[in-house]
Amino acid sequence: MTDMKSFIAALPKAELHVHLEGSLEAEMKFVLAERNKVTLPYANVEEMKAGYIYHDLPSFLQVFYEGAKVLFTEQDFFDLCYAYLKKAASQNVLYAEMFFDPQQHTDRGVPIATVIDGLYRATQEAETDFSIKSKLILCFVRELSAESALTTIKSAVPHAHKLIGVGLDSDENGNPPAKFAECFKIAREAGLHLTSHCDLDQPNTHEHIRQVLEDIKVERIDHGANILQDEKLIAIAKAKGMFFTVCPFANEVCRPGDKQQILRSMLDHGLNATVNSDDPAYMLGYYINENFDIAQREAGLSAAEMIQLSRNAFNAAWISEDERAAYLAKLDSFAKEWA
Repeated sequence: MTDMKSFIAALPKAELHVHLEGSLEAEMKFVLAERNKVTLPYANVEEMKAGYIYHDLPSFLQVFYEGAKVLFTEQDFFDLCYAYLKKAASQNVLYAEMFFDPQQHTDRGVPIATVIDGLYRATQEAETDFSIKSKLILCFVRELSAESALTTIKSAVPHAHKLIGVGLDSDENGNPPAKFAECFKIAREAGLHLTSHCDLDQPNTHEHIRQVLEDIKVERIDHGANILQDEKLIAIAKAKGMFFTVCPFANEVCRPGDKQQILRSMLDHGLNATVNSDDPAYMLGYYINENFDIAQREAGLSAAEMIQLSRNAFNAAWISEDERAAYLAKLDSFAKEWA
């Protein structure tokens, strides 16, 4: 019988859905707060973590946005990204594509170059130090105006060589993907890949999924579980070979007791699902291995299914075909060893 925890730990992985601001651990928040002379409303790490109380997307975002206020300098953003990549490499993540929300910072007066340069430098040094390759995905904060997003993407275009794609995240209610069509168009013209959050159980979710599939023509959908309720959308996604970045622990928060039926149903419908961590610092420290673990236990994933999930992630990654072949060769070698 396969020791599933050891199997998951050794499984070669790619992570495609993690928010760098969501990987800001409480301990680092205190370090950065002291560095930048920010007063936190908590006495210590334990009290801060006890305040991470949420039950849906709006209540989570309230907790999430509070933490970013300690990030100011290029070194702060470097430290944030480097810490995530060190942790990911320790869990045998070979490649990562990471979200960041520049508007959280530029709206506080932090130049976008400061944000991007700090994160990008961390990707370079982490590759040298931990042999993990990684890329950055700039996300638009959807409850902010389309004009704010346009300003952001236009200011980011000169830095496009340090990015791999753009995405859309935060509060979906009343903020459809179509609101950002021009932003996505500019990003595509700059050579960037496109993805978008379609969060769980949001109003007009099926229309939003349709918009990203047919109008904006994204290459991946982040979350996207409500597609399972619409056979027509499932058929469109399968015809396009669409990939979905699933976050098991986040699904557990939104649908407690669901036994990871989202991931199970995606696999059963032949959809290209992947496993990711989302906002691990705010989600009980559930990084990618812990998310594979909860999915395996609750959905009864087999070793072969977990290998397929990892294969999906490497196939979904925005990398060269030579890089993809090298990663898949490592995965095939692993599969033979554990057969």
